[in-house]
Amino acid sequence: MQLGVIGLGRMGANIVRRLTRAGHACVVYDRDPAPGKALEAEGATAVDSLTALIEALAAPRTVWIMLPAGAATETTIELLRPLLKRGDCVIDGGNSYWRDDVRRGKSLAADGIDYMDVGVSGGVWGLTRGFCMMIGGKQETAERLDPIFQTLAPGRGEIAQTPGREGRDPRVEQGYLYAGPCGAGHFVKMVHNGVEYGLMQAYAEGFDILRNANASGVDPDHRFTLDVADIAEVWRRGSVVSSWLLDLTANALAREERLESYSGYVEDSGEGRWTLQAAMDESVPAEVLSAALYARFRSRQEHTFAEKVISAMRKGFGGHLEPQQKG
Repeated sequence: MQLGVIGLGRMGANIVRRLTRAGHACVVYDRDPAPGKALEAEGATAVDSLTALIEALAAPRTVWIMLPAGAATETTIELLRPLLKRGDCVIDGGNSYWRDDVRRGKSLAADGIDYMDVGVSGGVWGLTRGFCMMIGGKQETAERLDPIFQTLAPGRGEIAQTPGREGRDPRVEQGYLYAGPCGAGHFVKMVHNGVEYGLMQAYAEGFDILRNANASGVDPDHRFTLDVADIAEVWRRGSVVSSWLLDLTANALAREERLESYSGYVEDSGEGRWTLQAAMDESVPAEVLSAALYARFRSRQEHTFAEKVISAMRKGFGGHLEPQQKG
């Protein structure tokens, strides 16, 4: 299939690479021409404007936006609107707020333009591992674009089928889900990221306890000097707490056990806050997720080993770098 892609950062560029390597035709645009030129050498077609991108696509056109949530995405959609025709489709693959998706879907539908919100998980590893996707919008549009989603998805791999899933949508086992109408994709991805916050915080606090098992305040007879890198490694193998996040933690600790290159300053990109807002709207208790979000706020004031562990995990799965210290 043919696809236009706007925004060629870490994930956007790898989405293009995964598609072009599978034979799809990608027309790409970014304000910075450098990533487009690099992708052109790998089989994509780079253009220098939104107008040129639309002109290079055959109807019905599909444009995938991979930009930061908020003003950048909103502005780009409004710039595309007069260039698109009835039957064309806009995909927002960033981490937009799901309520914005509901609004955009209704607005674009008035012009006959389809809108899809696709929550994408996979970080900087998506090129090789594939991207897990949660899709919102018109179901018939999702069906039409299935070859794109199927290519980007990780595939079933070596994961055994869950007992009792016979007769259910097999695409879920390939790593992509049609979640429902506009907003549903990003709603599911929002909660996914909220859960991610909680998982990361639990690992981080656990390793902080292990690292401080020989603290001066502990009774000398009860102190242990523990190798946290080895503990992370052994937990990866047969333990009930094994996971990709633990893999990333073990990798970081093996390289630098004290994580001295990390300050422990942990950003939040918005989804954790939105998840808690949804929890309040639904009157659902979310103690773990709220505590994890507040711990990120605290990390910006004082830094513990736990925050360094989270920073290491965020760099591992998403290439997220800590902000430069001022001064």
